[in-house]
Amino acid sequence: MEPLRLTEKTVGQWLEYWAESTPDEEYIVYSDRDLRFTWKQFNERVDNMAKGLMSIGVEKGTHVGIWATNVPDWLTFLYAAAKIGAIAVTVNTNYKQHELEYLALDSDIHTLCVTEGVFDGNYIDMVNAMLPELKTSQRGYMKSERFPRLKNVVFIGQEKYRGMYNTAELLLLGDNVSNDKLESEKAKVTCRDVVNMQYTSGTTGFPKGVMLTHYNIVNNGYFTGTGMNYTPADKVCCCVPLFHCFGVVLATMACLTHGATQVMVERFEPLVVLASVHKERCTVLHGVPTMFIAELNHPMFSMFDVSSLRTGIMAGALCPIELMRRVTDDLHITSITSVYGLTESSPGMTHSVIEDSFDARCTTVGKEYPFTEVKIVNPETGEECPVGVQGEVCCKGYLVMKGYYNNPEATAEVIDENGFLHSGDLGMKDANGYYRITGRIKDMIIRGGENIYPREIEEFIYRLPGVKDIQVAGIPSEKYGEEVGAFIIPHEGTDLSEEEVKEFCRGKIARHKIPKYIFFVEEYPLTGSGKIQKFKLKDIGLELLKKQGIAIV
Repeated sequence: MEPLRLTEKTVGQWLEYWAESTPDEEYIVYSDRDLRFTWKQFNERVDNMAKGLMSIGVEKGTHVGIWATNVPDWLTFLYAAAKIGAIAVTVNTNYKQHELEYLALDSDIHTLCVTEGVFDGNYIDMVNAMLPELKTSQRGYMKSERFPRLKNVVFIGQEKYRGMYNTAELLLLGDNVSNDKLESEKAKVTCRDVVNMQYTSGTTGFPKGVMLTHYNIVNNGYFTGTGMNYTPADKVCCCVPLFHCFGVVLATMACLTHGATQVMVERFEPLVVLASVHKERCTVLHGVPTMFIAELNHPMFSMFDVSSLRTGIMAGALCPIELMRRVTDDLHITSITSVYGLTESSPGMTHSVIEDSFDARCTTVGKEYPFTEVKIVNPETGEECPVGVQGEVCCKGYLVMKGYYNNPEATAEVIDENGFLHSGDLGMKDANGYYRITGRIKDMIIRGGENIYPREIEEFIYRLPGVKDIQVAGIPSEKYGEEVGAFIIPHEGTDLSEEEVKEFCRGKIARHKIPKYIFFVEEYPLTGSGKIQKFKLKDIGLELLKKQGIAIV
């Protein structure tokens, strides 16, 4: 067996490697519509799309936003941007107007690629509201007062919308760009260039653009696949969203670096997942716990043959042992693994691999990735903690992000002078070298794999008349790990209701950020120096729910 090495191939170079060495093997499959691309076919489409992007002014360093569910051309745009040195800015599909405008402004998007949207959010309407100039501008010549860097909107599909290009038109425009010009742009790209920017709440403040390089995500994907014994014979069912590191790195980059087939699901639907596994004989299935629960409990589960499955990743939230056992027994994923990390670590920091015991894979998050240094440090002294002692999980190596976009101060807060990324999570290392995550220093809420930072919601709800003060904290949830709880001190004489607060949020912030629980309180728990003890809010919320006869866990 060859020793593991870090690769310096870029995303585009890996795609071209497989297009040349296994041109007729399938790379991308959408089983529900029998849409199939071989490596060669997909690589050709990517090159054509890259030329199309070049024709509308996209070049090395340009920011290209992708706002879509896992549609067939999502990956086309990612790879096309990567080949010419542009940066794909992935946009959360749950975003609403407020969040879209924040991201578009903060990230300096030049070209925004969108679909029609999801069931509770019309992307076209939101883009038009954000850019009223679209309807009166010639394509390619838009000048937005609020978003001066945003020049193009591309509709991912065949439909035509005023002021927007569509996919077919972009591919046609690409015919005017020579192959020599494309090759010239490709030659400028190095593995140390930023290829993907994902927005995360990080440990503090509003969402920030995490800059990830080819070197970051390609190697993290490669080692993820290696830990799961990937070969070109594997078929990976990807039903997790591509805008997350889970989808774009742990699934896509792992397939890319091992020549595996990626069986795509456009948006999570347990029936489509089960049918895809059955029809394509998938060997790998990823998901957050709620996805596996939905698949196992589907009334038609027994109709599908899922015996081809062998491994997968369960991540994004606490993975209950009983669920791991059901996934092993009923879904036949005898080598289910878990990954711990964060967007800033590309994302995998630790990984339980298939050689690990069932107990280790259920109760720990494995050991550090290859070429990665992980340590547990005392958050107060900065000293490394001995085995079995809880502290902050930190890591160093190829996987650490380049930094937060246009935010050196925030970058310096999480990456110390020795190059260690501070996760804000609490954990410990056992005598066998396995890591366990035990809690969080930071206030971030993780609901079903979605990172939610309280301050963002607090700032938004604070605008509601009648709200004197608001604090947001996570409330335990058996289904999602955590739900959002809002603790509101109303102005005197104000008669606010729970429904008023929720209605104020609907359609303006993503649905997973809307508080499930709203508590009206008179004061907050404080430290001796007057600081709010946010960690105590969870217990106060549970006590208040108990009084209402609501048992959470």
